[in-house]
Amino acid sequence: MTTLAITEELGRFEEFFSDVIYPVWPLWLAALIGGLAVAAFIGYRLGWHRFALEHRLLTSVTAAVAIAVAAPVGWYTVSPLFDRNTVCEASPIAGADAGSEKCEDVAVAATMPPGASSTDPPPSGTAAPTAAPTGAPFEAEVVRQGDWVGADDFHFARGKALLIETEPGKYVLRVEDFSVRNGPDIFVLLSPSNGYEDGALDLGGLKGTDGAFNYEVPEGTDVSQYRSAIIWCRQFDVLFGHAELM
Repeated sequence: MTTLAITEELGRFEEFFSDVIYPVWPLWLAALIGGLAVAAFIGYRLGWHRFALEHRLLTSVTAAVAIAVAAPVGWYTVSPLFDRNTVCEASPIAGADAGSEKCEDVAVAATMPPGASSTDPPPSGTAAPTAAPTGAPFEAEVVRQGDWVGADDFHFARGKALLIETEPGKYVLRVEDFSVRNGPDIFVLLSPSNGYEDGALDLGGLKGTDGAFNYEVPEGTDVSQYRSAIIWCRQFDVLFGHAELM
């Protein structure tokens, strides 16, 4: 219960930071610097520095405890915000492009091995393919799509979300030209709304902050019940962005 309470408070602080502090961060930074300067001046005039020097053991223990608590919490919550990584996966759609400028020299066609061409002859000893007796094979196609929108100025999200039917009744959620604010414990979900609510379908952890990559939707899922794809911080219950699938 204590851990849950702490994470809830951190989530509220993150929302406060995103909505109130970040949009006007230069003013808040100036106020913080000014406040620290005033506090240092008052402390000096009151002789706090002499008290600290006279009680060095108490000062050292207090400082050590504060650092021991603040350092891991700060590292866990803040460091992911600045950690960027690009992930490139091929599209399930045959002949589709890389899906991101950052993946143009990385991604390969989903239906062929690297370096293969649709006009290449089959390997020696392999029979030539024959036409399917029931007609043309099923071709993957985009059935719904939307643009990523950040939850606020701080939690940005950009790019496209594509819901692709790869086989009859089987789907993949693909993100392209994608970029999002990173954070701790981030997941991609399909949601009945433009935010998180009961019934949201967890597709897995965020693979990368940038690039183009895929999430398999569990077989048998009725995708019509989901309105949006969302980026969700599960640890702090914070929405980073959504893409309404039209």
